[in-house]
Amino acid sequence: MRGEFVSAWKWGRWIAAAAALVLPASLLHAALPSQTEIPDNIIWLTGQLLIASPQLREPPFDHAVILLAQHSREGALGLVINRPLDRPRPIAGLLAAFGADASGVTDSVRVFVGGPVNPNAGFVLHSAEYRVADTVDIDGRVALTAAADILRDIGLRKGPAKSLVAFGYAGWAPAQLESEMAHGLWVTVPEDPMLVFDDDRERLWSDALARHKPGR
Repeated sequence: MRGEFVSAWKWGRWIAAAAALVLPASLLHAALPSQTEIPDNIIWLTGQLLIASPQLREPPFDHAVILLAQHSREGALGLVINRPLDRPRPIAGLLAAFGADASGVTDSVRVFVGGPVNPNAGFVLHSAEYRVADTVDIDGRVALTAAADILRDIGLRKGPAKSLVAFGYAGWAPAQLESEMAHGLWVTVPEDPMLVFDDDRERLWSDALARHKPGR
């Protein structure tokens, strides 16, 4: 698998790319409203788990669970955390594909399809005790790093206690996610590291949905 890790300082460009490359809103039965339609009392959902409702059955988001890494007036960006590839990938091979030093690196990692936008962009979602210059803290418990260095540290067993490697991401233009939620396509629950990193991926959607409290 070839790809590129995007430095976290380009965060604003991730959002801009998401706005430009998101799937057509018609696929999700929602029109893309203008930014002025965002209500003033909107609750920003950074750090929440976004769960596809049972009525959202079209790919790629049927039964998806997404950790929202960013949600603001500029749009939203998240990683799907329950779409693993069929087999682990050697870390040394991933690093070599990025042109990074793989000497001394062992082990393999499970790789996830993080979303339909820019599938060559790689991200590592991880526990927040690990931090490098490009790390973006999401909520104090989970962070995001988009740099090959973290993969090398994982391969050298110096990385974070928990991690999830994903390629691609899910992105929404300004007000798009709010519109889709108003149409009942998504529900949210608070992020829980156990769900993010440890829960059986085949059970994650049902386990996360079971935590949703209607009317919240």
